[in-house]
Amino acid sequence: MAAGGDPRRLLAHVRHLTRRVRVAQRVTWLPLLVLAVVTFAAMPVHRYGTQVYGCKPIADGQVCEVRNVAGIVYWSVGLAVSYVAIAYGYLRTARARGLGGRVVPYVVTGIALAVLSTAVMLLVVHEGWGLPEPPNRPDGLTLFLFRLIDVGSAIGVALLVLAWLERHLALLLFTVGYLAVVLVPLDFGWGAQWASNWGFPSLVIQGGVLLLGGLGFALAQRPWRHR
Repeated sequence: MAAGGDPRRLLAHVRHLTRRVRVAQRVTWLPLLVLAVVTFAAMPVHRYGTQVYGCKPIADGQVCEVRNVAGIVYWSVGLAVSYVAIAYGYLRTARARGLGGRVVPYVVTGIALAVLSTAVMLLVVHEGWGLPEPPNRPDGLTLFLFRLIDVGSAIGVALLVLAWLERHLALLLFTVGYLAVVLVPLDFGWGAQWASNWGFPSLVIQGGVLLLGGLGFALAQRPWRHR
């Protein structure tokens, strides 16, 4: 045996300590719960911020121009404040545990994606980018692209960055499932005709997925589980 001990055992010990530090740095439940609250809080903005302009009669009814600039402003400000709160929570927890924090790239990515999503949505609203002339409806590809630039997708892509930073397989799998709900989108049989002006079912389902994920990770990361 070498004077300093078996190099393989030493390397395995270092890897074990690295993994323990990485696990101890995780506060995965925090961003999920904060983003769930922001998603649920968007419902009254969706309901009361929507404005209808210039309705025109067509063969089977009427077609109207609908805008919700208040919603766009809400998401840009709400997500920025949320990411700042998440960064504060992560760094405070890291200091309490005597560890470093790796949340800054996630926060920067999240804010950048929120700004990009807001800018694109404003162009869509004011310039009509990608929207067909009434009374034509957007095709499936156009609707998918709109979901891809929506805030739900921006939240999901930022969570992918967090999963990579934390080397967190469970968060990666959760985020893939969340993005599937956002992009497909899945409504679990819940018809959009019920209270759709409140953002049902999309906001409820997306917020619910984030909430359940946050509660699940909070239970899984309880301190006693790592003792």
